[in-house]
Amino acid sequence: MSLTSVNPASGEVIGEYPEMSPVEVANIVDNAHEQHLGWRTTSFAERSERIRSVGTVLRERADELAELMADEMGKPLSGGLTEVEKCAWVCDYYAEHAERFLSNEPVESAAATSYVAYRPLGVVLAVMPWNFPLWQVFRFAVPALMAGNAGVLKHASNVCGSALAIEEILLQGGCPEGLFRTLLIGSGQVRSVIEHPLVRAVTLTGSTEAGRAVAAAAGRMLKKSVLELGGSDAYVVLADADLEAAATACVTSRLINSGQSCIAAKRFVVVNSVKERFEQLVVARMEAAVVGEPRQDGIEVGPMARHDLRDELHDQVERSVASGARCLTGGRVPPGVGAFYPPTVLTDVKPGMAAYEEELFGPVAAILAAQDEADAIRIANDSPFGLGAAVFSGDLARAERIAAEELEAGSCFVNDFVRSDPRMPFGGIKESGYGRELASFGIREFVNVKTVVVQ
Repeated sequence: MSLTSVNPASGEVIGEYPEMSPVEVANIVDNAHEQHLGWRTTSFAERSERIRSVGTVLRERADELAELMADEMGKPLSGGLTEVEKCAWVCDYYAEHAERFLSNEPVESAAATSYVAYRPLGVVLAVMPWNFPLWQVFRFAVPALMAGNAGVLKHASNVCGSALAIEEILLQGGCPEGLFRTLLIGSGQVRSVIEHPLVRAVTLTGSTEAGRAVAAAAGRMLKKSVLELGGSDAYVVLADADLEAAATACVTSRLINSGQSCIAAKRFVVVNSVKERFEQLVVARMEAAVVGEPRQDGIEVGPMARHDLRDELHDQVERSVASGARCLTGGRVPPGVGAFYPPTVLTDVKPGMAAYEEELFGPVAAILAAQDEADAIRIANDSPFGLGAAVFSGDLARAERIAAEELEAGSCFVNDFVRSDPRMPFGGIKESGYGRELASFGIREFVNVKTVVVQ
């Protein structure tokens, strides 16, 4: 069996990768553990030097990596370059801060000496998606490695080239050979990797269904897991909002990565008094987005990563319209090759419709009407997901209260769109998962929080 990469803009097969056997996988895990035993004894200064070097390699290879992502999953080049720079940023961030995040913490007690120490666990398995082929991996791998762990990666089958490039970049930056390895395997082997006795923990970014499967497998083995799952982020637009700025932020978020982002704005919850004007502004901005082949200059929206994903999204649009939603723009599969889908706006979206109940993982915005602030908050929270949310209002104190106290999500922004940042913890609640990545919280997910007492 082999894993296949297909260019979603042309339909051309661009890579065939033989799947590793269970024996090969077990040997890789065994070797990663051996490398971890040496790596965990290195100083933070040495680890920082190597991880900074990884960041340098990323910046040197930025153009090449952006082109690879464009070919494998359709990311426009501008988005690819931004993604590479963000990966380099997370290298710089943890190289600077990891030692402080993991330094011993003295605790007053009756003993002569007592403190909390943070020590690495060992080999961490990462199961990662295709939508941000580099960033999703680096935001896990860099803190895990800086903490003294080893890593093995099961990436999405359509981005094997990116997966192998990540392994190569870490090696080129000076990480020991075998400390971080890519496993070229399908989803059918994930459970057996989790069950390997030297895999100490697992992290997954992906669908809620995949998260349940991985959490169940990790739970059976009593292994730590961190899950960053789907999202249907609600952006609440109140009557006193700057509608021009709100529409720009909402559309920018909705079209990031051609709409294929867990934290993209997906549900625009707008109070009735400004709904019509907001619709006009959103439609104008969605229609102005430049759609095309991802290697071309100036492209904002490329193809979706696979044809089946495009067809699933179109089915959600059609089912929503059949249930009473109105399509203000887009909503038609374009002719020709490529998994393209136009920026689409649905309005009058109500409970029971696909656009209300399901995650729309593509360039489709759903507008939901609310009577007032309280109703808007109720609608925003009426979702099984809880990854990100935003609120737009001219009253900053009011908006901050809603973001901090009312909206049910792991990240809540005021008058801006949600995005991850190495300096801030990232993750969700409800069916969007558990655990946190990034900041001090992320690096402490995969360590032994050890109590040390000296009498």
